[in-house]
Amino acid sequence: MLDGWFLWFILFWVVVLMGSFAIGGFFMFRKFLKKMPKEDGKSDMDWEEYYVNHTIHLWHQEEKELLADLVSPVPELFRDVAKHKIAGKIGELALEEKVERINQDIVIRGYIMATPKRDHKFLLKKLEERQIELTPYNHLF
Repeated sequence: MLDGWFLWFILFWVVVLMGSFAIGGFFMFRKFLKKMPKEDGKSDMDWEEYYVNHTIHLWHQEEKELLADLVSPVPELFRDVAKHKIAGKIGELALEEKVERINQDIVIRGYIMATPKRDHKFLLKKLEERQIELTPYNHLF
């Protein structure tokens, strides 16, 4: 039978592997739920893609650079996903308001609305670094 340090080594790796599987399964399940169709027949990810594709021509280089700068505090592993989600929210705002061009105001409003409340402190810090007036956006925080 197993005894001594080898038993503890095996038990440690069993716990580590079970924890890793649990964490991976959690994130896969979240992705699965986002892909599930809603009442209208489209999932959250489908709508996100729709808004990005229908507003891609409204983006100019300045706004792309602003979005890239605002997303820079996000860890690099998740940055592309975060940028796409935020661009989807910005596209939704642009289509609702029927704008001819995405501007700094829409980028900031979309970013605030798409960002979880726990991450607003990083956004506030980034906006203050860029010396952007926050009073028009206080109601969104």
